[in-house]
Amino acid sequence: MNEREQAVLSLIRQNPFMSQQDMADKMNLSRPVLANLVSSLTKQGKIIGRAYILPEENEIVCIGGANLDRKFHVKGTVQLGTSNPSSSTSSVGGVGRNIAENLGRLGHDVTMLTTAGKDSDWQAIQEASEAFMNLRYVEQLPDASTGSYTAIMDEQGELALAVANMDVYDLLVPSLLKQHETMLMNAGCFIIDLNCPKETVEYIQNIAIAREIPLVIVPVSSPKMNRLPYSLKGVTWFICNTDEAETIVGHAIHTEKDYANALRHLLNAGITHAVITAGAKGVFAATNAIGPRHFAAKQITKIEDVTGAGDAFVSGVIHSWLTKQPLEACIDAGLTNAKNTLASPYTVRPELSEDLLKNEMEE
Repeated sequence: MNEREQAVLSLIRQNPFMSQQDMADKMNLSRPVLANLVSSLTKQGKIIGRAYILPEENEIVCIGGANLDRKFHVKGTVQLGTSNPSSSTSSVGGVGRNIAENLGRLGHDVTMLTTAGKDSDWQAIQEASEAFMNLRYVEQLPDASTGSYTAIMDEQGELALAVANMDVYDLLVPSLLKQHETMLMNAGCFIIDLNCPKETVEYIQNIAIAREIPLVIVPVSSPKMNRLPYSLKGVTWFICNTDEAETIVGHAIHTEKDYANALRHLLNAGITHAVITAGAKGVFAATNAIGPRHFAAKQITKIEDVTGAGDAFVSGVIHSWLTKQPLEACIDAGLTNAKNTLASPYTVRPELSEDLLKNEMEE
């Protein structure tokens, strides 16, 4: 055991029913870090199930991808079919994980649920993530490789080509999630990305409907739109880009009228809040109570890296909504977080906080 684990055991001996939040406060740690220490002690057999390790209520549960991202920045014009001189960086990513970190930095209690390999890639993800989210329910599979994403960026920071190894998420099936059903039943909000199999999305949807838990669905690409449930009943927020919306409605979307019709299509399918992002055209959104509206894009002087901007937008929107803000403020928070993430070399801005985002929106 390390020193932190020994300190946790000491607190438990003093009061076996002390809450995780109280232990975290006494040790000057975030609760996600404390929860991961408890999980480690449980796996070591140092502690056995007691009241303090029961799942906390009202946590945001993010379900989906947690990858190691590798980015190659090409020097000069990208040329296919040959070697391109470049510099490279690596960072942690994945749609579900990026959203979880954004929300953790914004002050929310977040649990991440995913599948991963027992490899160095997962160790890197865990070390970078555990301060912002609970990872105690992550399923590490000995014969699988942790998800990875490799992007080739041009000199302007725009994506030229990307490849992804996401086979591990096909193993994120309902039978694994059912092991954590008590935790899921007590969730405050679900955010699931479409790296998950269709049956897993439907399983979470059914829990959300039965328990009246808000459900956010975030697509990851047009090809994975076939993982959407047949019915979108019970979906509180659906946030997609134009390509993904076109896949749903079955035709191209160009004009403001096209976007309005696409939003109505999503609402008629059972969604409560529908959002379509359109790059430089801005954002189109509607709810059951508010008709289709257009929100202009934020002016951006320089794009450092596009990776993570969409996840930053989703996080800003959901953060603002969870703090009871109206639709206009939710979209503004998303656009502001996305704008400043585009200007950052990081997938998730390390300086992000609730106060910072609030100040950026005021500016």
